[in-house]
Amino acid sequence: MSSRIEVGVLGATGMVGQNFARLLADHPWFKLTWVGASDRSAGKKFGDATSWRLDGVMPESVAGLTVCECKPGNAPKLVFSSMDANVATEIEQQFAEAGHIVVSNSKNFRMYDDVPLLVPEVNGDHLALIAAQQKNRGWKGAIVTNPNCVAVPLAMALAPFKKYGISKFITTSMQAVSGAGYPGVASMDILGNVIPFIGGEEPKVEEEPLKILGDLESGKVKFLNAKVSAHCNRVPVVDGHTLTVSVELAEKPTREQLLEDIQSFRGLPQERKLPSAPPVPLVYMHEDNRPQPRRDIPRDGGMTVFMGRLRPCSIFDWKFVTLGHNTIRGAAGAAVLNAELMHSEGLL
Repeated sequence: MSSRIEVGVLGATGMVGQNFARLLADHPWFKLTWVGASDRSAGKKFGDATSWRLDGVMPESVAGLTVCECKPGNAPKLVFSSMDANVATEIEQQFAEAGHIVVSNSKNFRMYDDVPLLVPEVNGDHLALIAAQQKNRGWKGAIVTNPNCVAVPLAMALAPFKKYGISKFITTSMQAVSGAGYPGVASMDILGNVIPFIGGEEPKVEEEPLKILGDLESGKVKFLNAKVSAHCNRVPVVDGHTLTVSVELAEKPTREQLLEDIQSFRGLPQERKLPSAPPVPLVYMHEDNRPQPRRDIPRDGGMTVFMGRLRPCSIFDWKFVTLGHNTIRGAAGAAVLNAELMHSEGLL
């Protein structure tokens, strides 16, 4: 691109906001020029308002930006949102009404009928909902969302199975502490321990994949007709959500057929060589003890989803393990890839 598109970040001082700042610092298509946060941070330099919690140092290109209030007006047309769910609905709607394109990591609009819940390799065609959204709501702008940090690797791992008719699946998540933000889970609670509850998580994991894996028909998403059960646990891992999945299918493919489908899985981001897209979005690992968060999650900038241990299930048909980076592929990186796909579609 001859010139980069100016972008902003809502909720920039939080953990996901910091990931946005890092991912956008040297992005070839986007240039971060505006950051928004709470009233107590507004007016300060980003470097002074933010306690940097990520590895490495804060990018110099963002440290000197002045934090603004989260109000539309002087922000760029394209804004990424990592707003807290308590305030995201009103703020994101205000920006969309004012003509901004809001690419949101927040949960608030994900399940609205006319809002895309996007995993670009799986359901890029759902961007067609934007036209209906603008017509229905009279917005000059739009809102596009990325899924929950568990739903992303779950939907990607299940996507190659879809053509065989997914009728039900059950998943157990082992979720990293970075997913709880900062300060997150107290060390005395999580070290050497497993916490078998994450507030509000299981309903999202049970609902969102059905929309992502659904089909766009007559301008609406027809959800995948499958039964889902999820168990969500917090474990003492820094980054990377690991899932075990058992799935029942209407048709009965062989293991060789499934492996071929998994290993050949690609989507629009790979076809168009989008900057954040990993060349192979779904990597199957043949070792019995893989994937593992510490050994595999840093690969490809955190944007690859890993699978392994595909084997018959004595209750359902097949079972496997999958792993995704929760703060990158499951949060900020997912939103950046969504925006890249939108730009490739001429929507920005």
